Amino acid sequence: MNTGIELIAKERQEQIEKHQFTPESAIFGNRDGELLKAAHAMVHEKPKIMDFPVDWRDNEITHKMMNKPLKERLIIAGTLLAAEIDRLNYIEEYEVDNRSKSI
Repeated sequence: MNTGIELIAKERQEQIEKHQFTPESAIFGNRDGELLKAAHAMVHEKPKIMDFPVDWRDNEITHKMMNKPLKERLIIAGTLLAAEIDRLNYIEEYEVDNRSKSI
């Protein structure tokens, strides 16, 4: 049996490889805390479409995700949080690289 962190890591790897949802792509496609809002929406017992970011509401993938069993939604929520951390790490690294180049 896989642990929670293993299941989240596997799902995150699939996001990157299968859906090309990389830290770089997340910078431009997920502003204003969208990943955090979506993760929060996924952990509710009965997710509501209005709890998701506006840009996610008419998305077929969002509807599929919110109709999954709780355990699968928790894995997805963990993956969305990991993606947000990756996004923030990428931004921090980019800012450090740019500062060192301008010195």
